[in-house]
Amino acid sequence: MGQSQGRGRTKPETRHATREGEEEEEQHQQRGDIARPDATAEEKGQSRPPGVPATTMDTFFLSHGSPTLSIDDKIPARHFFKSWVPAKVAGDQAPRAILVVSGHWETATPAVNVIRGSNDTIYDFYGFPKPMYQLKYPAPGAPDLALRTKELLEQAGFGPVKEDHSRGLDHGAWVPLMLMYPDANIPVCQLSVQSDRDGTYHYNLGKALAPLREEGILIVGSGSATHNLRKMGPFDAPVPRWVAEFDTWLKDSLLGGRYEDVNRYEEKAPHGRAAHPWPDHFYPLHVALGAAGDAAKAEQIHHCWTNATLSYASYRFTTNS
Repeated sequence: MGQSQGRGRTKPETRHATREGEEEEEQHQQRGDIARPDATAEEKGQSRPPGVPATTMDTFFLSHGSPTLSIDDKIPARHFFKSWVPAKVAGDQAPRAILVVSGHWETATPAVNVIRGSNDTIYDFYGFPKPMYQLKYPAPGAPDLALRTKELLEQAGFGPVKEDHSRGLDHGAWVPLMLMYPDANIPVCQLSVQSDRDGTYHYNLGKALAPLREEGILIVGSGSATHNLRKMGPFDAPVPRWVAEFDTWLKDSLLGGRYEDVNRYEEKAPHGRAAHPWPDHFYPLHVALGAAGDAAKAEQIHHCWTNATLSYASYRFTTNS
């Protein structure tokens, strides 16, 4: 599953953090009614459960950039996210539920939030305009999906997977989702990243989640194509050469199918450590890419810059059948 790469690296202080839950609650026994891929059509009584799209879901990596994406119409990516449903970016049919892998939830081992009821909105950013702290995204929790995710990961050797029964949605989840699905009526759960592991680990973790695509689940990695907050500049500052070179390398590698290079970006990419001093916002890409499979085709679906070093490059990963 790959060797850890994050060790020996000092985590930057300038970042938006979400803490791991401090208490392990008792696991629920009910597994819910998420469709099991090993059940036959006869056992299910039909070819697929109600509401499950007839086609396999694509997976996505979305660069959510600054939390001001939630209120600032000057950010071009805001308009991209708002076009999500009208443009049918994820297909004609709404997903049954959404699994978000956010760079703002880091744990030592994988964790899922198991929420029965509405998700709380976590304001894991500091010193921003007051209206941002008044926004709410009360999407329903997706406890069945959370437990299905746990099951798949533990079957693939990624256990133990912790259940968090109190954590809501961090801004890596709710900020893009409030623009993409503003009605907040699609169940959402989150999966954490392990920043002391490497890209290959997260790619393989994503591969374990691949069955969810057949079950009407939208898998979204939410992070940032580049994420060096210490090098940020004014909103419309020019993009430095070093970060542009990394961003271009990432696009060329993904579109060229060089996924192993992306997994080993610290040794393969120009300015990899400068673009990502800490890997939390990059590993969601590896999970989404892995979930689409080794033969997946990558497509860049949005690109813009703000603040000199924040790339909003976003990608769709389509499975080749």
